[in-house]
Amino acid sequence: MASAPTPQPLLPVTNPSSGSGGGGSAPSSGSGFSDAALATPAFRLFLSRVSDTARRSLEDRRPWAELVDRSAIARPDSLSEATSRLRRNLGYFRVNYAAVVAVSLAASLLAHPFSLLVLLAILGAWCFLYVFRAPDQPVVLFGRTFTDRETLLGLVVSSLLAFFLTSVASLIISGLLVGGALVAVHGAFRMPEDLFLDDSSNVSGGNTTNRLLSFLASPGSGV
Repeated sequence: MASAPTPQPLLPVTNPSSGSGGGGSAPSSGSGFSDAALATPAFRLFLSRVSDTARRSLEDRRPWAELVDRSAIARPDSLSEATSRLRRNLGYFRVNYAAVVAVSLAASLLAHPFSLLVLLAILGAWCFLYVFRAPDQPVVLFGRTFTDRETLLGLVVSSLLAFFLTSVASLIISGLLVGGALVAVHGAFRMPEDLFLDDSSNVSGGNTTNRLLSFLASPGSGV
């Protein structure tokens, strides 16, 4: 009697879509997090608003030669005259004065590189961990998932500690004070008689201020 044919051995079949653990490899908590934050529409919209705000605000900048015109510098006769000059010069040189304060603040921070790095680290943490983080991207540190409230509380506490345990806060305040003092002195001594502010320029003054802060609006507000 003929023997039954020997069955062929079964070969293992590997599913290419499954990982070594059988369920697919889970993405790491830290890898690709910054890339995901950078790719969010909110971050791209923020960068677009910053560049557009800077471009439109610089259109209202007055010539620097007019700002430093030595023939228009004279000591005010009284405090009321100095206040009146400062008010008019602020309305006319608003963009130039904002640049002076920004340069003073930048010089104060650049003179202390460690404080500048601390400030950049704080801003980066706020951007990537809270502001531009995708809603479906949880914050996972040391194997623990943090909620939005815990993340916000941690960022606030870390920012306060970094500001008051280092020289970041004092440098920012001193930079703003020096810039503000330069603006106040120039505005009080610069005679505004040769400056012409029409109604359209006065109206654009409020628009310029709104432009300088427009990039801080929420992406969904439509501002």
